[in-house]
Amino acid sequence: MSKIGKKVIEISEGVNVSYKSPDLKVTGPKGELSFSVPSGIDLKIEDNKIKVLQKKGKENETKALFGLTRAIINNMIIGVSKGFEKKLELSGVGYRAQASGNSLTLSVGYSHPVNIQGKEGITFESNEGIITVLGIDKELVGNTAAKIRAIRPPEPYKGKGIKYAGERIRRKAGKVAKTIGGK
Repeated sequence: MSKIGKKVIEISEGVNVSYKSPDLKVTGPKGELSFSVPSGIDLKIEDNKIKVLQKKGKENETKALFGLTRAIINNMIIGVSKGFEKKLELSGVGYRAQASGNSLTLSVGYSHPVNIQGKEGITFESNEGIITVLGIDKELVGNTAAKIRAIRPPEPYKGKGIKYAGERIRRKAGKVAKTIGGK
């Protein structure tokens, strides 16, 4: 049995959870998310707590999904109550970002600006070289941030590009100049 799967999920205030097998619906102040619970896994909701259970006889098939299901449901509850954000840093001469709602325009050294349209539920903010991706779905926020980073990943010599906030870029030494008179 998974260590994570055994933990009970606390339902925070202002969040409503409805479960009709196999569909789980979580509604909160920031929005609404739904999830299809895998077969072999059952949920027990009582006293503002959710317990994830494995159905009898299907333990071997659901071992891998047990902890995953619990983590996804927990992230749904956090997402509809607080939301998720991922910050990216732009570093490079002339690198800029302009955000308006769910669209982002990047000037990152190409001959043309790169336009990114966020999926439903994703919003962008940008100020002074920092792009913030906001949303209620943790997976969608992370995937969107990864797509933005992939447009111009940081290079190892000067470190210019788009990187996650707090990410350390492994730097390489440049070419060493030849000594005078040497070959």
